Amino acid sequence: MKPLSVTGLLLVIAGVVALAIGRISYTTEETLLDVGPIVATADREHTVQIPDIAGIAGIVAGIALLAIGRRRA
Repeated sequence: MKPLSVTGLLLVIAGVVALAIGRISYTTEETLLDVGPIVATADREHTVQIPDIAGIAGIVAGIALLAIGRRRA
């Protein structure tokens, strides 16, 4: 496969995954108290929403790259 077609295929897959999942969650550890040898920490969960338009744009761009890659072959 040509690099343009591979990039298009990856964009289509990423767009479908973005539409299917819709958000990414991750956890960070924050220090609440740090007094000498005593350290208190807390885990805090963060969520990042993936807009639907980003998934749709990835799919459309991927299909366009696949079409261009096939035309040049």
